Amino acid sequence: MSGKMDRQSVTATPKAAGKPRLSAGGGGGAYRRTSSGLLPAASGGRASSDSGAVSSRVRVAVRLRPRNADELAVDADFGDCVELQPELKRLKLRKNNWESETYEFDEVLTEFASQKRVYEVVAKPVVESVLEGYNGTVMAYGQTGTGKTFTLGKLGEEDTAARGIMVRAMEDILADITPETDTVSVSYLQLYMEMIQDLLDPVNDNIAIVEDPRTGDVSLPGATVVEVRDQKSFVDLLRVGEAHRVAANTKLNTESSRSHALLMVNVRRADKGRHEMDVSISGENGHSSSTVGSLRPPIVRKSKLVVVDLAGSERIDKSGSEGHTLEEAKSINLSLSALGKCINALAENSPHVPVRDSKLTRLLKDSFGGTARTSLVVTIGPSPRHRGETTSTIMFGQRAMKVENMVKLKEEFDYKSLCRRLDIELDKLIAENERQRKYFDDEVERITAEAQCRVLEAEGECKTALENEKAKYHQEYLDSIKILEEKWKLHQQSPRKQIKETEPTSNEVGEVQNLLQNEKMLRQSAEDEANDLKNQVSHWKKMEAAATAEVVKLRKMLDTEASQKEKFEEEIAVLKRQLLQLSLDADETRRSLDRDGSGKIFPGFDSLMSHSRNSQPREQSNGPKTPIAKLFEQVGLQKILSLLESEEPDVRVHAVKVVANLAAEEANQEKIVEAGGLTSLLMLLRSSEDETIRRVAAGAIANLAMNETNQDLIMAQGGVTLLSMTASDAEDPQTLRMVAGAIANLCGNDKLQTRLRGEGGIKALLGMVRCGHPDVLAQVARGIANFAKCESRAATHGNRVGKSLLIDDGALPWIVKNANNEAALIRRHIELALCHLAQHEVNSKDIICEGALWELVRISRDCSREDIRMLAYRTLTSSPTLQSEMRRLRIEC
Repeated sequence: MSGKMDRQSVTATPKAAGKPRLSAGGGGGAYRRTSSGLLPAASGGRASSDSGAVSSRVRVAVRLRPRNADELAVDADFGDCVELQPELKRLKLRKNNWESETYEFDEVLTEFASQKRVYEVVAKPVVESVLEGYNGTVMAYGQTGTGKTFTLGKLGEEDTAARGIMVRAMEDILADITPETDTVSVSYLQLYMEMIQDLLDPVNDNIAIVEDPRTGDVSLPGATVVEVRDQKSFVDLLRVGEAHRVAANTKLNTESSRSHALLMVNVRRADKGRHEMDVSISGENGHSSSTVGSLRPPIVRKSKLVVVDLAGSERIDKSGSEGHTLEEAKSINLSLSALGKCINALAENSPHVPVRDSKLTRLLKDSFGGTARTSLVVTIGPSPRHRGETTSTIMFGQRAMKVENMVKLKEEFDYKSLCRRLDIELDKLIAENERQRKYFDDEVERITAEAQCRVLEAEGECKTALENEKAKYHQEYLDSIKILEEKWKLHQQSPRKQIKETEPTSNEVGEVQNLLQNEKMLRQSAEDEANDLKNQVSHWKKMEAAATAEVVKLRKMLDTEASQKEKFEEEIAVLKRQLLQLSLDADETRRSLDRDGSGKIFPGFDSLMSHSRNSQPREQSNGPKTPIAKLFEQVGLQKILSLLESEEPDVRVHAVKVVANLAAEEANQEKIVEAGGLTSLLMLLRSSEDETIRRVAAGAIANLAMNETNQDLIMAQGGVTLLSMTASDAEDPQTLRMVAGAIANLCGNDKLQTRLRGEGGIKALLGMVRCGHPDVLAQVARGIANFAKCESRAATHGNRVGKSLLIDDGALPWIVKNANNEAALIRRHIELALCHLAQHEVNSKDIICEGALWELVRISRDCSREDIRMLAYRTLTSSPTLQSEMRRLRIEC
């Protein structure tokens, strides 16, 4: 072995199946060849500063094809030009019988490696990442006739063990998805003579590439997309596509592919890790119905797997191409050459990558240097006659191993699903309302009928009793008259006896008179009772009229409540739409936070307003209004602030986002403070444990802290203490950035210097440097620069004596350490802070002891900003102590 190893290789440490695989140090076994041996390639594995993005190197495997019949006959007296060491993941390329070169790859696959083994080490990690929501690419590169199409596109209809990566990848995808919620769609294309053709629809032979101007992503909207439900239909699609792919017979391969084939598999999956919140809506009749109350739409993950079968590179003199086949070979070699240039530029970290030189490089823009997890298999042959092509293929793989991709999770909100779900819930509520209304109408009718029956029954009873009493008294009256008549007849028949018995007759007359009197009394009593019964009947009729009036009143109340309920439902629907829009706007705002490091914590609000103007209809008189402004006018600030105390976490999150976006406008800040918004935000910062609420609340406080009047209120209500406590508890870089921004704004107030330091503001700023995030460090540096500037101004006016409070709190070592920071924004603030500290003569000894003098000299010479450079120069020349030390050290300013 002529090539010697200078040091041990850095190998990739695999993680659990299904998780993104990152190589240790980003190098993961990539080596470059030198005259003395092999050296590790440049490492670059790092976590991206963007949320949800990680660095992942392109993984490269090499596969050796066994000798074919022609090579067995022609090269029988010659050994293979390569020697594989799969256990060490190395191969030796023999230059001659006594000299060879050694190369390392992520995997080395011998000619005996099975198709299953090739899939597991090359493609399966990429397929698992695609199922988790990441884009992925599997690509084959090599000389024509070395087995690229066999490795990727073999259907395995006669021998299932010979199935290629395409078939096996789809088997794993279909086995893992849920058909009810997930979808898989496929496009199959070829790049032939720099024209993108649809293999599933050959008539579509010139598909245009569309590039998103905002994200830079490329797409093919004209390609045929077929949804796949089972493996058989997918194999049928592959068979149709292979039948339309261009191939030709050359000296090197009887079925040489004359185009680059691209299989695009789009996977759309619902995120089952997120849960929905159920609430109960009580009905008026005591019944309740369960409905989904979460306003957050479901999360879907959209990922794409691209399998690329590149056409083989070939030399014209060896392939014997001529005529149209020669033109095809030229086109293939030009596109492969463009791909090689891009790989070289990415491997060398060149500022310019020529991706527009070919349609192939434009299509693979995301695969190399983009956001996809990429695996490359390079195929080589053993024949020494093709040692040059084998060397070129190996070097292509070595350069590809140095390419770093920033892998990102592809997630988005499924607003259509949420809309369908809300429609279903609305239909349920309408049906429930109709059912309750029908039940109420039935109850009213039942009560009315029952009252009428009772009234009729009472009338009948009164009438019957009255008739009975009347008949009774009439009968008694008739009986009394009959008795009197009989007595009168007897009296007429016996007059003598009557005369003789005058005294007894007088008694009888008295009795008759008594009977008549009794009769009158009885009749009067009967009439009184009849009048009572009539009064009772009248009373029952009045009760019936009152019951009827009550029923009418109840019906009016029911109609009023029904109309109010409809109004409430309409208001709820409007608020839901507004809150959904605000959630989308707030997410857009959050994505813009990383693009600005100024004192204004919500710089994305302007872009949010611009987006809302383009999407909202224009009013004729007052011009366009943003969703935030419309909500502010329709709902009112007090109602928005009251939502900050809601028991629903989602409602609090949406409300604090709205308040934060309102606080980003200077015109709204006074209204928010007067309405108690500052107090509510500080209360949220004190009591909430939700990281999102604390982050957005801190950002809103930072925006309010840009006003000097608000700064005094924040200090008076213990805002610095709360911000310091939040800084000590938080770990999220964005939360720390918001808190640091708020304290940095307070540092710019001359009147608050002593109080700010006394309540721990400076120590909180210095404590947040533990995060190490550039955005957090930029806000810390800005706060220190503001504080130092105020101190310098106070000392110049004679309002301050003594050493700087920053130096007392130990800020100077950190300032010196970061004075030459790579980030321009951090460096500018640190340089300003150092110049302001050095302007006060009492700080000179500490400046010298901590080594800050050398940084001041560097700033006066090398600073890119002229104003800072001149400030450093004036500071050095105006300080006797610094001048003396420079003379002692023989430093010239």
